[in-house]
Amino acid sequence: MTKVVATGKTIEDAVEQGLSQLGTSLERVNVTVLEQPSKGFLGFIGARKAKVELTLLPEPAVDETKAAESSHMQDAPAQSVKEEHPVEQPSAAAAAEPASTIDPYEEAVRFVRETAAGMGLEVEVELRHGKDESIMDISGSDLGMLIGRRGQTLDALQYLTNIVANRHADGYVKIVLDAENFRLRRQKTLENLAERLAAQVARTGKEVILEPMPPNERKTIHAALQRHAEVRTFSKGDEPNRRVVIAKK
Repeated sequence: MTKVVATGKTIEDAVEQGLSQLGTSLERVNVTVLEQPSKGFLGFIGARKAKVELTLLPEPAVDETKAAESSHMQDAPAQSVKEEHPVEQPSAAAAAEPASTIDPYEEAVRFVRETAAGMGLEVEVELRHGKDESIMDISGSDLGMLIGRRGQTLDALQYLTNIVANRHADGYVKIVLDAENFRLRRQKTLENLAERLAAQVARTGKEVILEPMPPNERKTIHAALQRHAEVRTFSKGDEPNRRVVIAKK
């Protein structure tokens, strides 16, 4: 089996289901998002699970020369005479050097490009390193498909990209994916929403419960209103349905 279609409540759940069916790890597959999850009307009518397609990548090609040499050594008769040769001891520097080093950021960039290609998109990726996180800027045409509704597809791809990168990192690395400056535009939208709802709560005295948001978006709402004179904010519920509440002080 080289390809499976899996479903789950979230894209992450669907990917985990697919990996379990294939019996492999994330870096050995291409992931294509077929359907975004939807809660449906009133939370259950017409609700739809996330659906992804996982395609197993081909195994790395075996070095035919080494394979032939190995086969020859196995078939050759044992020598009755042993020749003594001095064994050259490796230097301390050579012994300390790892046999191979995989750059987690290169693997992350490769994963994003291959995933985009699986969606029929040709993209360019620019990586910028910051103090606490690295920003991966994605450019190309028709990136709306990669961003998804309110950034849901971009968030899911970011989650998977961080899994791939951290499989090859010595320490924890954090990568933030952005496309067409979506993150900044989304931040401005949320800040404007927070101010508008805060004014409503201050006027009516009735608290407002926002729709479920990922942690980074909830943080934006909290930060926008933390110094507000008339309202306060807090979060309630469990992931992935955790919500921000704006209430009168």
